[in-house]
Amino acid sequence: PDLVSYAWILRHVGKQMRGVLCIGPTGTSKTMTVKQALMGGLGEPTTYSPIFITFSAQTSANQTQDLLDGKFDKRYKGFYGPPVGKRYTIFVDDMNMPKREEYGAQPPIELLRQWYDQQGWYDRKSHQFNTILDVCLHSRLNPFKSLA
Repeated sequence: PDLVSYAWILRHVGKQMRGVLCIGPTGTSKTMTVKQALMGGLGEPTTYSPIFITFSAQTSANQTQDLLDGKFDKRYKGFYGPPVGKRYTIFVDDMNMPKREEYGAQPPIELLRQWYDQQGWYDRKSHQFNTILDVCLHSRLNPFKSLA
């Protein structure tokens, strides 16, 4: 039942360019369900193209930004995204995996949060803000265990 719910929510919410965060115990096919829906183009394969990223403890914000920047086309000055007429759906698997820094932040997640909150991020070389268009974020993580 949960798999059918995830797939339905992902198709209908994803077409509205809203992100879906799948949380649940290990072994419940969250990743496979999301990947199948995204590979099918959310029902419109000519419009939606998936980008899959798997975070690990060694994933850095620079790696994440470089990977995504390499996929985007320049629309016009300061605006980037998929080719005109297309939409990217980014799926981040194991979102909770990046190693925490000294102050508790996880830089790859902070980069995605900046994009989600401000619709873009800064270019590391030119220090210019790049707005990212027609891209939606979906992710999956395992539940956190209490440290208490």
